[in-house]
Amino acid sequence: MSTTNARLRAASVALAPAALLAGFVYHPYISNPIDEAAVAEALVSDTTRWGISHLLVAVGSGLAALAFLALRGYLRDAGEERRSVVALPLVVMGSTLFALLPAMEIGALSAVEAGGDAETAQSELRPWFLPVLLGGGIAFALGVCFFAAGIARSRVLGVNPTRLVVAALVVMAAARFVPLGAALYVSGVAGIVALWPLAYEMWRHPEIERTAGQPRPMPAT
Repeated sequence: MSTTNARLRAASVALAPAALLAGFVYHPYISNPIDEAAVAEALVSDTTRWGISHLLVAVGSGLAALAFLALRGYLRDAGEERRSVVALPLVVMGSTLFALLPAMEIGALSAVEAGGDAETAQSELRPWFLPVLLGGGIAFALGVCFFAAGIARSRVLGVNPTRLVVAALVVMAAARFVPLGAALYVSGVAGIVALWPLAYEMWRHPEIERTAGQPRPMPAT
């Protein structure tokens, strides 16, 4: 792989969590995600913000799938073949299902703009929303855990950065199960903490030595 392509791969890993965090921060704050009245009030209070924030989150979720695809390639080049190959389809499936959630919320926005009641729209949405949330959260969490194990095994980072990245990945995955309120910010920040050190390492070392499946010597830092 050329240096330019490798650095584009690194840039995609850095961009995805930034896009997700932007969407989460712009999303109206809702302290109680199970309160349909509170969600409906946030929707009708600023419909433009509601639509744009959910579109940003959907785009960020798609970029996350691309970021983990790039990370899988980097780990493969480092000789990590077992865990990341299992992780990738799970993360892609989880990211795809997660992108359906903001699509559903944009659908609720359309119903309100057509004259429907916001609280009723949220109530009708819930039986579809929760299974997609749970299924996507489980797939994403399993995939991220496999990625975390692959990152630790490949030793592409130093000891302390590896611990930080692995912990942040676990937090990011857990927060996916609560896609509203403070959990949104936790998930977004955790994504930055997890993926930016990896993106930086991928940018610094676009050509990584393959070790035929054996752990590389752990970097000093």
